[in-house]
Formats: sequence, structure tokens, C-alpha cells
Amino acid sequence: MENETQSLLPKNRSSNPSYSTPEGLELRSFRLGLNWFCLDQSNLWKVSLSWSFFFVLAIGVPIISHYVLLCSNCDEKHRRPYDAVVQLSLSSFAAVSFISLSSWARKYGIRKFLFLDKLCDVSDKVRKGYAEELQKSMKLLCVFVLPCLAAESAYRIWWYATGASQIPYLGNMYVSDIIVCALQLASWLYRTSIFILACIFYQLTCHLQILRLEDFAQVFQKETEVRSILAEHLRIRRNLRIISHRFRLFLLLSLVLVTASQFFALLMTTRTTTAVNIYEVGELALCSISLVTGLFICLRSATKITHRAQAITGLAAKWHVCATINSFDEADGETPMAQVVSPQMYPADVDWESDEEDEGDDLDNTKLVPIFAHT
Repeated sequence: MENETQSLLPKNRSSNPSYSTPEGLELRSFRLGLNWFCLDQSNLWKVSLSWSFFFVLAIGVPIISHYVLLCSNCDEKHRRPYDAVVQLSLSSFAAVSFISLSSWARKYGIRKFLFLDKLCDVSDKVRKGYAEELQKSMKLLCVFVLPCLAAESAYRIWWYATGASQIPYLGNMYVSDIIVCALQLASWLYRTSIFILACIFYQLTCHLQILRLEDFAQVFQKETEVRSILAEHLRIRRNLRIISHRFRLFLLLSLVLVTASQFFALLMTTRTTTAVNIYEVGELALCSISLVTGLFICLRSATKITHRAQAITGLAAKWHVCATINSFDEADGETPMAQVVSPQMYPADVDWESDEEDEGDDLDNTKLVPIFAHT
């Protein structure tokens, strides 16, 4: 990762009125978020710090919390029969996400990994849309993580406040409970945020390609050389292949681990001898919500980019048919005195912003209107 802060927008952005902010979008907030989670591995000191935080918060604290604070002799409201499933699930996802993020940061750096170095080849509309999406990424992380953190904090505070006399402690009871509670909350926040952040990385890279596909669709509305169309098609295809190769292991492991953890939790909570109540399964429910949310972000991004790519395929097929028909129309005349202009067809009023829940897609609409474009 580069130490200097670099902008998504060009340096002469002040002379371009199309940008919403004159100073452009800086990567400062994104880098600050990575530093907060100790994911900046630009030098040996930061690498050591990053791995130390990972081992302490993702492995050490959960193990000590499970074996020391299991509280098997506590009353039924303070027992934790599903703590092993919760800790193992969160730590497994944190390990997969941390190793993936570390590998990506070490190999590519944040700018290359998020395709920021390729924005010089795209239009201002794509660059501006990607800048806005990058700016919202940390807000999206807070939206997903903070509500669950608030619920987890309320549960932990209640658990220590009402069961202080039953919970094991070292030295002063109140000081010990406060320190252990803070470490548990920090561990929960770290593991959950790491997984959600990796999913947001995937969403960002997919969103850039969606913007490029939307921009690519506009070439069929105007007179365009076939060479430029094929060149842009090959660039987008190469980027999609790179995204697939970078994220395939992370997506596969996430899907398998989420399925396994939820299936195992379902088996444990549906046993006939199990008495399910909010005190015992509340933490398990929060864990499940966090993991399924991260998987939902990935699946939604993959679905959207697949939907856009399929729409482009259909649009290109219609364009090719119209161009072929036009070439035959021009060849019909034996002694043409002037260039024959034949109307090509194009779907009207393309709306890329329609939600996936809509029953029909405008790009799949077979109602065509003529345009005059020669390739």
C-alpha cells in the first residue's frame, strides 16, 4: 500500500465542473479504516502489529473466554451452551478474511486491487460513480456492524451485571469484569468487521465493472468503430476474469463455512432436549445475522454483475443482427447512386438503475426503435 494519499479523480479536477466535489475523493477514510483494523502491512513493523492483533483478538481472547468463562455452574440465564459454535464460527471467518486481505494487500496494494490504477482508461461518469461508491463503503461497514455491536454490548453488560457473583474473576471483581468484557467486545467487533470488510471489497470491485458495463452499453447508441467495441469488451472481460480468480477461494470458503455453521447451529437448537430461550441463543442469533449478512453482500454483488453482463450479451446480439441486416440492405441495389441508410434497431429508454426485483428488464425488452448508426 502506498503511504501517500492519492485521489480517484484527476489532478486537474478543479477545471472539470462534472465532479460533485472540487477536491475529489481521497482514499483517506478507506486507509484510516484499514489502519483501525491493523490491516496496513506496508512494512515489517506493521505486518508484525497486524498479525499480533489477529492472534490476540481472533484466537487468544475467544479461547480464554470459552474455557474460563463457560460458567457451567451458573443459572440457566447465564449458561452459554452455544458459545463454542459462536466462537469457532467467528474465528474461522476472521481467519479466512484476514489471510485473504493480507494476501491481497501484499500482492497488489489497495489501489491496484480496487482497480484504481485503471480509472484513467474510463469515462468521467464511471470514475465519478466509483468515487461515490468508495466513499460510501465505510459507511456501509458501520451500518452492518454497529447495530449488531450495540446488541452484543447490551447482552454482555447484562450478563456481567446480573451474574457478577457467579462469573469467575481475578483480583477485584469489578475491574476484572470490565477488562474481560471490553476484550470480548473488541474481539467480537474485530472478527465481524474483518469479514464484512472483505465482502465490501468484493462489492466495490464488482461495482466498478457494473459501471463499466453500463457505460459500455452506450456505444450501441452511436456511431462506433467495431475495433473500439471489441477493445472495450476485451478489457471488461479481462477484469471480470481477474476478479473471479482473486475472490473465488474467499467466496467458496465463505459459502461453505456459512452453510456448515448454520446447519450445525440448527442441529443444536432443534434437539428435543434443548430449551431454547433468548438468554442462551441470543449471541448465536447475532453471530448468524452477521455471517449471513456478509454472504448476502457477496451474493448480491455477484448476482448484479451477472445480470448486467447477460443484459449486455443480449444487447450486443440485437445490435449484431441489426448491423447484419443493414449490410444486406446496402448490398441489394445493383448500382447504388448514394449511400443507403437503413435504420438499425435499439431498445428504447434503457434504465440501468432498476432494481432486481422488477419483473422485467428494459435491456431485455424486445420493443425496438430505429437509430441510425453505422459500424
